[in-house]
Amino acid sequence: MRPIYLDYNASTPIDPSVAAAMRPFLETAYGNPSSGHWAGKPAREAVENARRQIAELLGASAAEIVFTSGGSEANNHALKGVAFALRNKGDHIVTSTVEHPAILGPCAFLSQLGYRITQVPVDPFGRVDPDDIQRAITPKTILVSLMHANNEVGTIEPIAEASRITREHGIIFHTDAAQSVGKIDTNVDLLGVDLLTIAGHKLYAPKGIGALYVRHGTPLEPLIHGAGHEGGRRAGTESALLAVALGAAASLARDLSAMERVRTLRNRFWEALQSRYGERVALNGHPEQRLPNTLNISFVGKVGAEVLARLDGVAASTGSACHSGRIELSPVLKAMKVPPEVGMGAVRFSLGRSTTQQDIDAVVEKIDSAMTAMA
Repeated sequence: MRPIYLDYNASTPIDPSVAAAMRPFLETAYGNPSSGHWAGKPAREAVENARRQIAELLGASAAEIVFTSGGSEANNHALKGVAFALRNKGDHIVTSTVEHPAILGPCAFLSQLGYRITQVPVDPFGRVDPDDIQRAITPKTILVSLMHANNEVGTIEPIAEASRITREHGIIFHTDAAQSVGKIDTNVDLLGVDLLTIAGHKLYAPKGIGALYVRHGTPLEPLIHGAGHEGGRRAGTESALLAVALGAAASLARDLSAMERVRTLRNRFWEALQSRYGERVALNGHPEQRLPNTLNISFVGKVGAEVLARLDGVAASTGSACHSGRIELSPVLKAMKVPPEVGMGAVRFSLGRSTTQQDIDAVVEKIDSAMTAMA
């Protein structure tokens, strides 16, 4: 049977229009964007046009966009860049317990250098209470980093509410928007953020390209030193090929209408499973404040990896791992205090622009077969 891809939160295929935009930079437009001669000029123009396209998606100015190698670099740049730039002002960073490893990893590194990290908790839906952000702030707090939407369960965090608190205290606010860009509105002024992370391969662009939005006036030490590229904020010759790809993907992402179709498919999928299995399936994440493409469900009393293994040809992911015969919940589900008998059955289905009703119907049938076999 035809394979079915429902792991768009892990990575997306390159959109055909994005691939078409890249093609000239694979074949003829090979100049260095920093060169002043005829070969460099088209590459420079392409990079700057892509920067404008990304800025338009975010409601920012082109000068506030820094190209990176992906979301992980952008997150590292945001956290380490602020920490090093403001080391004389403070040493305290606030984040949450459900952040991506690309946030928690840099925080762990900074803690080894003497920075203090506070991880605020989440409720059973995976959502942070802005009051906890308020309570965590100290006179030494220099940065709050809170993801816009969770990659596992899709819960959307109250970024605008939290950023209002940080503005009152004069604290820099960063959000990891790798999962939300192209799925929900990510206007930086509406969110009130100073720094925002984009990952290209979550956005129908290739792997190896991302961007960091840096609001004018935000102090930020470069993560990569060596030359004056990216306005002096990131050394390294820009890849016109990858910048153009991210710019084209950003232009596509401005139209969120496709996500409403995806939301409808996601809801039908959940309703079909609920009608068949009732309390034998449980929703992980917020029922409403959730990405339109994400459905993280637990097959109660089952092991998610075993369920997924029986869904022949379906690409999805699990929220638990088996180590030496013992099931371990993901840190996100643990932070949400999902009971082990529920969390061990978690499977994340994440839909995309190419997902069809036929795909959903086929997966439901496969789940029926799997549940019957595991009864």
